[in-house]
Amino acid sequence: PYFTAEVFGRLQAAEGGLGRVKGVSLFNYVMRRVWLQQTRIGLSLYDVTGQGYLTEQDLEGYIAELVPSLAALDGLDSSFTSFYVCTAVRKFLFFLDPLRVGRVRIRDVLSCSFLDDLLELREEDLPMEIQEQNWFSAASALRVYGQYLNLDRDHNGMLSINELAGYGSGTLTRAFLQRVFQQCLTYEGEMDYKTYLDLVLALENRRQPAALAYLFRVLDINSQGYLDAFTLNYFFKAIQEQMVAHGAEPVNFDDVKDEIFDMIRPEHPYRITLQDLVRSGHGHTAVSILLELHGFWAYENREALAAAGDHA
Repeated sequence: PYFTAEVFGRLQAAEGGLGRVKGVSLFNYVMRRVWLQQTRIGLSLYDVTGQGYLTEQDLEGYIAELVPSLAALDGLDSSFTSFYVCTAVRKFLFFLDPLRVGRVRIRDVLSCSFLDDLLELREEDLPMEIQEQNWFSAASALRVYGQYLNLDRDHNGMLSINELAGYGSGTLTRAFLQRVFQQCLTYEGEMDYKTYLDLVLALENRRQPAALAYLFRVLDINSQGYLDAFTLNYFFKAIQEQMVAHGAEPVNFDDVKDEIFDMIRPEHPYRITLQDLVRSGHGHTAVSILLELHGFWAYENREALAAAGDHA
């Protein structure tokens, strides 16, 4: 039975605990259950092994067949469809396959919000501001792919480390970029679109544990499972070099190191683990300080930026 006493308790609690449930709440609950069952069946059709998992290829097949039913994608050029599918699938794999085994559990797909975002595109008149915030929208996919093409200055379909240096504000440090190319899959020293998508997802979602895990692996230069003063200094030295190049006085490393440790409050006084970054709630700030001058500048000027935002 779906409508158990526990379910009733949750629904009525959401409405103030008055001992009754509104008809619309019950209707929405039933519709959600039906949708989950239909979606589970639909996804299971692509589970060729019957073990409750979907591989990258399975997900590509599912989304490719779903695209024609999404009204918000009607104007999508057919030549871009394969890149759209690749862009969409990458988000599922990045967040739901933390061990990078090349598959995700159907259970996890159903329990996350990604399918909701994807199926939101069934609406014909979806406002553009909502589409721009939805990774699965045509506007978002074209933005990400357009950035990739703009970075690819020699038009060979791949990105070199020098080309990737132009990403975003153009202030990702050389030390960080070199580690990205060491840590990630490359082809003769160049990065393909899928690898680029992983980097974009990590940089655009720095507050999320999966993104922090990606960035932590890059920052952990000795693969020791923690960041120490030596590691922090290695990356911050590149920030100091950028400051000098921009005509600014470099900030003392020890001051920054102390601020990072005070911010994260790791269990071990001299070692910052991934768990420390996630638990602190400030992991995104700490990594931003280390990997790009723009991120460090935003941290250093956070009070002025906050004041400007209040006056805006």
